[in-house]
Amino acid sequence: MNEPSASSTGSKVRSAAAVMVQPTDAGLPVRAEYWDTACRSLSRRDPVMRRIIRAHPGIALRRRGEPFMTLARAVVGQQISVKAADSVWSKVVIAAPDITPSQVLAAGRDRLLLCGLSGRKAEYILDLADRFNTGAILPDGWSAMDDEAVIKDLVQLRGIGRWTAEMFLIFNLLRPDVLPLDDLGLQKAMRANYFRRAPTMKAMTALAENWRPWRSAATWYLWRSLEPVPVEY
Repeated sequence: MNEPSASSTGSKVRSAAAVMVQPTDAGLPVRAEYWDTACRSLSRRDPVMRRIIRAHPGIALRRRGEPFMTLARAVVGQQISVKAADSVWSKVVIAAPDITPSQVLAAGRDRLLLCGLSGRKAEYILDLADRFNTGAILPDGWSAMDDEAVIKDLVQLRGIGRWTAEMFLIFNLLRPDVLPLDDLGLQKAMRANYFRRAPTMKAMTALAENWRPWRSAATWYLWRSLEPVPVEY
């Protein structure tokens, strides 16, 4: 499905449910520390959210990959279906089993194209790998930066737009209060659970004010209302 551009960098908007399947951090995925507090707060404030949370017990947002892996998988998943993204990513993992920058660079453009990547996406991922490999990107600094500063940093990279940066904030940095308004899955879930028609950005923002400072958790549960089994990001 064709989707609107997330930014002038070439990143495309889609649902996070189709993005960023990754191996775990040394086999031990990191659970968002704020999760239980967020669930209690959202359940008290919003009866719809309470219903969704109760319908999906025992699961939570977890970080399962390094920064390069998260961003590379996001690029793979741009503007293609869930099934297609999973198929391409599985082949990338064969080409570069640990999904490190050096492995991806060693695989090279031709091998990435054989995995099913477009020429542009292969270029984006190779450029990203080169920047990580040479130290031009310093991900350790992101944890100390506020959300907008991280987004500003990330959107300077080829192939990374605001939506992809917001996914990184949610799934890698585990930031608690991110609202990805351009996410198609979030728009669909809001319509299904709160509105009778496609909501405007203004209406989405107004609704989500009640979820602060836990809008990441609210977004994650709205995705679950569409796809109950969480993707392992």
